[in-house]
Amino acid sequence: MTPRTEWPLVAAEPATTSSLYAGYIVILAALPAIAGFIKSSLIGTTVFGITVRTPMAMGVVGMLMSYALGLVLVYVMALIVNALAPTFNGQKDSVQALKTIAYAWTASWVAGIFVIIPWLGWMIALAGNIYAIYLLYVGLPHTMKCPPEKAAGYTAVSILIAFVLMWIIGFIVAGVIGTAALSGAAMGGGMHITGSDGDAVTVDGDSALGKLAAMGQRAEQAGKEMDAAQKSGDSSAQSAAMGKMMGALAGSNGAVEALAPDQIKTFLPDSLGDLKRTSISAQRNGAMGMQVADATAEYSNGSQHITLEVTDTGGAKGLMAMAAAMAPEEEKETDHGYEKTYTADGHMVHEEWDSQSKSGEYSVVLGKRFTVKANGNSDSIDQLKRAVAVVDLAKLESMKNAGVKSD
Repeated sequence: MTPRTEWPLVAAEPATTSSLYAGYIVILAALPAIAGFIKSSLIGTTVFGITVRTPMAMGVVGMLMSYALGLVLVYVMALIVNALAPTFNGQKDSVQALKTIAYAWTASWVAGIFVIIPWLGWMIALAGNIYAIYLLYVGLPHTMKCPPEKAAGYTAVSILIAFVLMWIIGFIVAGVIGTAALSGAAMGGGMHITGSDGDAVTVDGDSALGKLAAMGQRAEQAGKEMDAAQKSGDSSAQSAAMGKMMGALAGSNGAVEALAPDQIKTFLPDSLGDLKRTSISAQRNGAMGMQVADATAEYSNGSQHITLEVTDTGGAKGLMAMAAAMAPEEEKETDHGYEKTYTADGHMVHEEWDSQSKSGEYSVVLGKRFTVKANGNSDSIDQLKRAVAVVDLAKLESMKNAGVKSD
């Protein structure tokens, strides 16, 4: 909680790769994996009074895979942070790089426990991830000896590479346990990392990772402003600088204000055919300059229930755009249903249907910022598609630049 005074102490501590793993990483990294298992297989997700749980065996497999791949990810990220050091005028040190990742990610690991809390859990997890980014930003000048003015770009490139790798891990785990938690993540477009001289890391500028790295350049100025704000002691200036840095990390040129609750909920109709709206809610939440808004309505005619949701990713729209660009098209079929992700009219679409339970989900991404999703039990997937179509999709997509404050 006091990173600016703690990081110098961490950097000076004697450690080895084995001691960091055995005494710290293997313990902390297990927390979100265990919490995810508890949530998915023991608590489950309740919709319309029906609780859905991942089968126990698959839940255990998913937990173990998440944990194992998470440990590998920590090591890979440490290698990347170490290799990137000379690029940002830092000093290579493999143990210090592992320290950097292990202690910065502590906030994310601990916050991952709270996914078991309904509704609010994801917000706490998001806050933990954002604070982990801040910890990395503060720690790099101490552990990797980079100039403070280079820390923002160093952080941006490191985090954006981690984002890609975590999508890949999530996709692997989801594919094994048979869930539809992710629409996918693929390292396409010629993405690669090469060592130009054994010291620096370069990327193909036309690849997806190259575009991610370009975002890091925009974080340089934001990082300088953050340093100045921290030195000034002005809390409002610090908040504004943090928002600007998070905007750069999220792929936007400035802060993005998500749609207001009263504004976003107007997209939800009073009825869906003969299904009347029984409830509606909307909220906008923000953490460290990044806002997300969503509105949810439930519709029922007694025998059928559909939930319609509109989400504005707001400050994270840059990451949403990158995720959409990397998502693969895929299709899976079972004896009683299917799941597929594809692109239609330039929009990423995900749909799934189970003919036994007469339930499914249909969602579409608009303007690389908004998502509209319908899920529940209905006559067919076509009814869920019609529910999404009732939303004024053209108007919503036309607002993709609403609230964007360019700097």
